[in-house]
Amino acid sequence: MIPTMRPLYLGLLLFIFLSMPAPQSLGEMRLATTPPRGWNSYDSFCWTVSEEEFLQNAQLVSQRLRPLGYEYVVVDYLWYRKKVEGANVDSLGFDVIDEWGRVIPDPGRWPSSGKGKGFAKVAEEVHGLGLKFGIHVMRGISTQAYNANTPILDVATGKQYEENGRKWFAKDVGIKERPCPWMKNGFMSVDTELGAGRAFLRSLYQQYADWGVDFVKHDCVFGEDFQPDEITYVSSVLKTFDRAIVYSLSPGTSATPAMASNVSSAVNMYRITGDDWDKWEDVASHFDVSRDFAAAGKIGANGLRGLSWPDLDMLPLGQLTDPGSNEGPHRRCSLGLNEQRTQMTLWSIAKSPLMFGGDMRDLDDETFALITNPTLLEINSFSADNKEFPYISTRPLSDLKRFDNVIKQRLSSKSLTLGLTSCNNVEARGWSVKDIDDDLEQVCWKDSSKGNRDPFCFHKRTPLLSSSAEDTYQRKYNKKIHLVDTKMSDFCLGASPNRKLASREIERGSISPCRMDTNQMWELNNNGTLENSYSGLCAYMTDIQTAKATGTRAWIATGRKKGEIFVAFFNLDRNRAELRMQMSDLDKAIPGRKLNNGSCRCREVWSGKDYGNLGDTDTVSAEVESHGTALLLLQC
Repeated sequence: MIPTMRPLYLGLLLFIFLSMPAPQSLGEMRLATTPPRGWNSYDSFCWTVSEEEFLQNAQLVSQRLRPLGYEYVVVDYLWYRKKVEGANVDSLGFDVIDEWGRVIPDPGRWPSSGKGKGFAKVAEEVHGLGLKFGIHVMRGISTQAYNANTPILDVATGKQYEENGRKWFAKDVGIKERPCPWMKNGFMSVDTELGAGRAFLRSLYQQYADWGVDFVKHDCVFGEDFQPDEITYVSSVLKTFDRAIVYSLSPGTSATPAMASNVSSAVNMYRITGDDWDKWEDVASHFDVSRDFAAAGKIGANGLRGLSWPDLDMLPLGQLTDPGSNEGPHRRCSLGLNEQRTQMTLWSIAKSPLMFGGDMRDLDDETFALITNPTLLEINSFSADNKEFPYISTRPLSDLKRFDNVIKQRLSSKSLTLGLTSCNNVEARGWSVKDIDDDLEQVCWKDSSKGNRDPFCFHKRTPLLSSSAEDTYQRKYNKKIHLVDTKMSDFCLGASPNRKLASREIERGSISPCRMDTNQMWELNNNGTLENSYSGLCAYMTDIQTAKATGTRAWIATGRKKGEIFVAFFNLDRNRAELRMQMSDLDKAIPGRKLNNGSCRCREVWSGKDYGNLGDTDTVSAEVESHGTALLLLQC
């Protein structure tokens, strides 16, 4: 080598060496390369979960869900609040804090946390189950610590934070004028412009890392509660740890793709909706926002040490509690099976994180089969090009029965419509008997919550029988009644003549000539429900505005196998419908992929229907129930 070239050569080697990425350490591993999946305590316990209850659920997650990729178990909010009389979701003065103003687990509910151990023992047990441990935390500093004016910890020295010759306290960094809007007695922002404010946040997250936390759900910092400075600073702190911690933001009411662009690279998942509960209205509200974030390219974008995912919130399925409740799991999910399938299908094809919220100790087979459906999990983890598919058409099915004009006019005059729902649904409890003369009664709906003093009524009469049929009727149809529109009418109210429904899906009733069919027989129960003998569902009234139709949607995604395409039809309407698509339109939705329609095979997941080889057929259709979904798997 020419001597004069040696320095240049050595300099080039040094440049290459310094430019090479450092060996990947635990803290630099790629996070959330697929949407995170796990269990969260909120939907089944609200804030009241105990160490015993949490670990019981974690054990079952490990046994039943871990093989399907569910790896996180998360303690949701207020694990530091004492469960005593007077404590609730926005009470003040019941939290357990340490000498530095940091919330720590309530030892009454988390006995292993005593003597300064925090969640270390729980995290150790969770890790022993092959799972990862997560906690929910709030914005800034607690009001209780602010009022106590606790000192700020400097983790670098282990002593009180000092700067400019003074010691700093909670009241120096807390911004009382910026409380969490939905928990004003609980927490407030800290001033991240101050070294002491940043020191407090660092002391929080250092403590979580020391406990062995793998997942942090940071609340009241996104959407309407947007706190970008706190988010970006916390993210920068998490990057310094050797421990890899998934960073999640919650909630996201009024979140927009533009807002997410400011922070998505600093986090791994972020809520783009308010709380989702087991109400159809909550599920339906997710379609527009998930469409917008997909169109903005936010699904699987760059994130903290990996990727980031728009989060549609937890899955409130199975055994649940109520929002803001001081009570643990005590009721079943009120969504019908079709509605649950719709939710799970949208969450999967929109590639939302899947966080199951039901009590694992009471997990029914139907719910288990839904949250572990192999096709949905495949789509959620490994599909691509996920987006709303606008090229669909809808045809209402002709066999849907309608009320006759008289009934429709009577209902319309009261701004009401009649539907069917599960008899366990409180919406169905509003029927009672009204005497109108000595030999005739009415069955009436009165929505007392709206002060309706003029209820909608049907006339009640025993089904017409021949004498030879009377004994059979008494044995089989005891206490059953026919409901007619007018006193002398021969037209009776019926429901779902074609099949037995086993979900909360809503179908219109029908008026037809009175027969001995069970779909026209009703029983008024003591709890105020009016049960149909054929369907097992109960009638209820709701206002027309609430019940208005909301149309149909579809989503599309490509699979990881060559030629694999997923198409999900969604019927948000209140009536069953046929949804159609043209195979030729798939080319418009999947750039660069020219489909050979003649070689495509198709099957539908939920019904198991095999369309076979589509040949030259351009139109593919599926009948979709009210609030239901059809999931087509195409192999082209």
